[in-house]
Amino acid sequence: MPESITSKFLRWGFNLFPAYCSTGARITYISHDFREVVVRLPLSWQTRNVVGTIFGGSMYAAVDPVYMLMLIKNLGPDYVVWDRSACIDFKKPGRTALFARFRIDGAELDTIRRELEHTRHVDRVYHVDLVDEQGTVHASVEKVVYVRKKVPAHGKKGNA
Repeated sequence: MPESITSKFLRWGFNLFPAYCSTGARITYISHDFREVVVRLPLSWQTRNVVGTIFGGSMYAAVDPVYMLMLIKNLGPDYVVWDRSACIDFKKPGRTALFARFRIDGAELDTIRRELEHTRHVDRVYHVDLVDEQGTVHASVEKVVYVRKKVPAHGKKGNA
């Protein structure tokens, strides 16, 4: 599905954000509903390590914020979303550009909202692979994301 004008501007803005653009990665696609994101991490002077492959830190940094931002965008301002932990498993050296595709479906968002009706917070586990153009996995990342509903501050207007 083609990007909307809004998602295209979000992609451009995100790729210009200094903390992300310094990773060497680029977001190449954001779906109109922010439920699918594609990231490209090239092998370049910016991402190359001392042995000529993609630096592991660049691999992680390329995927680090994506699930958290997707949940923030999809759940809206009534929710607090934070990265809690992550684990990366390096499988093969990255000698060419790597890609990661992130997806969150409506059922996942419904599950989060439903669970938060009965508990203060939830931790959700997401997986993403960094793959080359042939689909060979070079690194697998597991992200744990913390989500809770915002609680209005006692005696104040607005959310805490």
